[in-house]
This record gives sequence, structure tokens and C-alpha cells, in this order.
Amino acid sequence: MDIEKRIQSLAARLKYIQDIFAEREDANIELLHSKLKDFTDNGGAMSAQEAARQVEALEDLYAFLEKKLERELTPMDKVRIVRHPQRICLKDILENVYDNYTEIGGEGEYNIDPSVLIARAYITRRVGGKVYNQPIMVIGQEKGHGEEFRNGGSVKPWGNAKAQHYMQVAETENIPIHTYVFTPGAYPLEDYPGAAQQIARNLYEMAGLKVPVIAVFSEGGSGGAEAIGLADVRLMLSHGYYSVISPEGAAAIEGRLRGGQRASAELIETCARRLKITADDNRTMGYVDRVIQEPPLGARPEHYDFFKVLRSEVIRATDEVVLNVRGWKFFRAMTLSAQRNKRNASAEDIYVRWTLSAGARDRLVWRRYQRFRRMSRHAYIDNSPLTKKVERLAREAGWSVYSFFKYDFFRKHKKKFTHMLEEIGSEFQVVRDKAAVPLRWARRALAPGRAAVCSEEAGKSLTELSCWDKGSCDTPGVYVSPQAREDRVLTCTNAETHGCKDLWAPDLFGDFAGVCPTCGHHFRMEYQWYLHNVFDYGSIFEFSRSVESGNPLDYDGLSAKLEKAKAETGLKSACVTFEARIKHVNVICATLVGTFRGGSVGAAEGEKFVRAAERARKKHYPFIAYVHGTAGIRIQEGVNGVIQMPRCTMAVRRYIEAGGLYIVVYDTNSYAGPVASFLGCSPYQFAIRSANIGFAGPGVIKETTGLDIPPNYHVAHQALSRGHIHGIWDRRDVRANLNQALQTMGGRNLYYR
Repeated sequence: MDIEKRIQSLAARLKYIQDIFAEREDANIELLHSKLKDFTDNGGAMSAQEAARQVEALEDLYAFLEKKLERELTPMDKVRIVRHPQRICLKDILENVYDNYTEIGGEGEYNIDPSVLIARAYITRRVGGKVYNQPIMVIGQEKGHGEEFRNGGSVKPWGNAKAQHYMQVAETENIPIHTYVFTPGAYPLEDYPGAAQQIARNLYEMAGLKVPVIAVFSEGGSGGAEAIGLADVRLMLSHGYYSVISPEGAAAIEGRLRGGQRASAELIETCARRLKITADDNRTMGYVDRVIQEPPLGARPEHYDFFKVLRSEVIRATDEVVLNVRGWKFFRAMTLSAQRNKRNASAEDIYVRWTLSAGARDRLVWRRYQRFRRMSRHAYIDNSPLTKKVERLAREAGWSVYSFFKYDFFRKHKKKFTHMLEEIGSEFQVVRDKAAVPLRWARRALAPGRAAVCSEEAGKSLTELSCWDKGSCDTPGVYVSPQAREDRVLTCTNAETHGCKDLWAPDLFGDFAGVCPTCGHHFRMEYQWYLHNVFDYGSIFEFSRSVESGNPLDYDGLSAKLEKAKAETGLKSACVTFEARIKHVNVICATLVGTFRGGSVGAAEGEKFVRAAERARKKHYPFIAYVHGTAGIRIQEGVNGVIQMPRCTMAVRRYIEAGGLYIVVYDTNSYAGPVASFLGCSPYQFAIRSANIGFAGPGVIKETTGLDIPPNYHVAHQALSRGHIHGIWDRRDVRANLNQALQTMGGRNLYYR
């Protein structure tokens, strides 16, 4: 019976290997298959002793060839490893890494998403004859072992909402959070609270959590991974992958596949390699801190030694985070550093208390921000000379000093300064009036006709027509859409239902601002229209222009596409950042331009957005994000793109917590990562009437879920009904509405709440 079980185990191992290598021909796999077949055919004629010896030899051969096959794994092989039903799951980890746990919630379809598992767990340490029970909140995606109801770890909005809730519980209880990322991506439902909106809330919450957060990545698919992946230390299993999109999804885009077409295996393998999705790739780029080595061909539930390694790593990572922010724990920090380089060293040999003081919790959040701020700096191009960089740093330092004295120091002593300045001003006024008497006499004597001229100018100002706004009567300040120069007639999309008359292009895109005068349907307008019609004429000053999009992964064809986009648009990236005024109110604006590679966000766009948020915070200006259109994260940049989700969200949170007013305005099509992070976390989000907003487009939803969604699933009114946005604006009213928002939401100071 023992031999029979061992043979069954070897057969299961062979089936697993064949699944991983996708049935491709390999001499090693053929050898394993033939040896096992020979034994099963002839084993019945052997003695028990001979059969045992043959089985032992077979097991040694399997172990040897598994190590050999390990060295032949491709990135796509590793993707198949993490997707395999025999892959370890979160329940296996809870059973083998933690000493005790209680799962929170059940398996109901609504409110308690079975794709998310949350547990209150303990790690027991025995140090110096004492026993220490240290509590942890464990949160992760649960794929299970082929359990269909868990939806493959694709989390629905309410599952991420539950994760957010228990993150806040952990912060209240001052205990660490361990997150485990086992997801191919979030489930793209827009039912309340909405996939994009909830991921944005999770990121915003994690950016400010005042407890240590340790994340372990096995399968990290785009925004679904980021919902619980923003952490102080990010570990990754050696056979895992972390990517902006699945290799199949990238192949579908690269191959321009439509209507259910399937990409070839060769193209999928190529995309998996180009995207640099493996653990070693991500460690090299700086997006994970350490790689946890797995057994050959991936960790499975029977690999108990691996769970010991994982336990040691998560304990060590938590200890490091705590000691780094508590300070002065010199010898324990040295011991942890030395242990990291020792084989078989246990992190449980020393005791570190995981609760943090108020000061340590503030330092933890600051270190987390600095950590993500440094990420992806290698992934964009900045050709500005050294003198310009020094000048920018000097200006930023100057703004910081000015803001400190004006908003921090001066306001604390405002009454004293106000009274003192009033007294000084009153005395100065008297002195100035007396000193000005002789000057007035001299001016009257030298220019006797000036009074008559002034009187004539005053009369003209009362009788002649004037411009309603600065620049509105100046030809240079008027933007004419290129569409208005076309001599053609357009039919409104609502003509059949609303009886709209045909529209002449010069009228529609000129006087009507791209809006049908009958039904109010909004035609697409260029982003320049907003720049010229929303902001005061001549007030726009662009900054960070030297930061431009690059090709950090050397992805085939991307460099040529970027050069083409730069030539066609005159821009260096899909993000334009500038200072401007709206009715004489200073603002900072970051615009995502849909005509540059679909408004997709990569490292350059993320860096410019972060700099804009930091500039707004230092100058104490309101911050506006205008989304002319965004297709999401630029997939050809891989994790260099997806990491902009937490980076930009942390910058936005820091700005808002400093008292900043952050307003987002959506236009045209706004989808995916940006909406599910630094745009979706704004407390004030508005949309132009014709905007489409969501986590994934109709095609992606169909491919992911198999569901056909209604045509109006992503329109602005649907986004308003589920609470994603807070108002819908007519394009012609954007300037007035933004000014109203600045005055009412920002209050008298326009910056502080």
C-alpha cells in the first residue's frame, strides 16, 4: 500500500510538471514519463524489496530532474505555476505560518466576498524562557485549490471594502498588517461602491496607515494587487509574477485581436518576457525588497519547510519596519541585519515589540512616503541640465520656507502681528501723507494739463464698451478648434430621439463649444479648448516639461510609438502640469491628455503628477486634475507604470492632509488604474456631461467576466448614481463651476479646510 501511494504521488508530480510546461516536448519530461510507465507496467512482477528500491530510485530521479527543469522555467511557465490549483493559497499559509487564527466573515456572495480572506492571527515567540503572543491582521486574496466560488481571487468591490475596514481596525488596535497578494486582477464590476472607486479608497487608506504593513506577492495582477499591496516591505515568492496586465491581455492588445480571437502561444510567451514580470525582474527594478526562494517548480501545500522560511521572512520584515521607526534599538537591528545573510537563521531568536508610539507611527508614514517617492526614477527621461535641476530645488526650498513663515509660523501669531502691522501702517500713512504734500505741489506745477486728460479718460471708460473678462476681446486669447475650420455638416447622435437638427461644423465647434443646442450632447473637444476657455488668458505657466516618457523595459516598438506621439501632439508625455489662474485665483493643474497614447500613465506621467501635488502643497494652491482622457496604465512599461497608482495616491493624500483642496474633472473616456487610485481618491470629483468613467472598458469586462454590459454602463449619470462622481457639468460652464467650487469648497483661504 505504501508503494502504491508513492507511485500515485509521483504520477501527480508528473501531471503537475506537464501542466506547468504546457505539454511542450522536453527530453527530461519524456524520461520521467517513460520511467514511471516502465515501473507501473512491470512493478507487479517485482518483489516488495525490489519494488521499494525502484520507487526510491524513481523519487531521486524526479527530485533531480525537477531541479534541472527549474532552471529552464520561462516567465510564462511561472505564470502557469501561480495559476495552478496545487499552488499554495492563503488558508495554507494561515495553517502553517501562524500559530493561531480566527477567520473573520463567512462565504456569502455579497458583503463577504469569498475571494478575500481576513483573519485575526497570532505569532508565538519563545525568547529567553518567555512566551510572547503577537497579534497580526492578515488580509489577502484567497484562490483556494480550484474552488470556483472564490472566483480565482478576483475581488469584487465589497471584498476590497471589507479589507479596507479591517485595515482600519488593525490601525485602531495598533497591530501590524500582513497582506498576501494572490489575484489575477480585480473583478471589474461598477456596482456600488464600484471597482475603481473602492481600490482608490483602499490605496488612500493604506498610504496613511500608522501600523507596519508587510505585503507578500505571489500573483499580482494590476490594480487588484495594489488594493492591498501598498506596504512598508514588499516580499515576493520566487515563482510569482507582478504585472500591469496578464500576458494574454498584453498579447491581445499587441496583436490587435477582436471578436474572441485568441493570441498565439508564441506571442503570449514574448509578452510575458517583455513585461519583466518575474520576482527577479521586480527586485532589480526596486519594486520588491526581497525574494523568498521556493522549492523547485513552486511551493505546494506539502512543502512544510517552505512555510518555515516564509514565517521567518514575514517576522523579520515586521521587526525591521518597527526598529527602523522606533530608533536606538541598535543591537537588535544589527542582529537582524546579520541574520538576513545567514542560512537557517531564525528571526524568532530575538523579541521586538510590534506596538508603536505616536511619534514612531508618524515616522512610519513619512518613511513610507519617501520609499514610494524614490521608486521608478529610472523609468522616465529628464533631460533638464544640472543648473535647471538645482534651480528647481532652490525654488522648492524657497517655497517651503515662505509657506512655513506665512502659514505655520505667522498664523500662530496672527493677532500679534496684525495689531503690530496696523499700528506701524497707521504711523507710516501719516508720515507718507506729510512727505507727499511737496511732491503733489511740484507735479501740479509741472503738468497742468494732466487733470483734464484723466477726466477725459474717465469719461471714455463710462461711455465705451468694455470686455467682460481679461483677454476675451484679444484675438490671441481665442482658441479655434481645428474641427471648426472644416466645411461639413454633422448629425447629432440623439437626432432620432430628440429631433436635433444637423449642425454646421464651424458653428458647432465654434460658438456652441461642441455642444448640441437641442439636446446638449457633447462632442469631443481638444484639451487646448479647456486651457484657453477655463483659465485666465496669459496665466498658464507650464513646469516639469523636461520630464518625458521613455521605454524603461526596452519594449519592442514602444520607442517608435512614443516618438510618433511626441511629433503629432508636440508633447513629451501624456501629462501636462502648469500653474494658472481662474478668475484671478491661483491654481495648480495636472492634465492627462487623451491624444498622447490614449492618455495612458507611465513613469513620466506619474512623476509629473507627483511634482504637481508637491508644488501645490508647498505653494498652498488648490490642485485640479483635468482628465481629457485616460486609457489607464501604459502596459508597455510594466510595473514601472502600475507603481504610479500608489506613488501618486500618497502624494495626493499628503497634500489633502496638509489642508489642500483637490478637485478632479473627467472628460471623454476615463478608465482603469488612474481612476482606481490618484483620481478616484479625490473627495470632489466631477464629470463633463459626455464622460465615460469606470474601472474597465466594455471589451475587458466581456473578456474577464463573460457578461454583456448595457451601452450606458459607464456614462457620467451612472457614475453619479453609484457615488463615484459628485456632479455633472456642461462644458460651457466649467470655468464658472470651477470658480464656484474654489470659492465654496476651499472657503476664504482657498487652501485650508
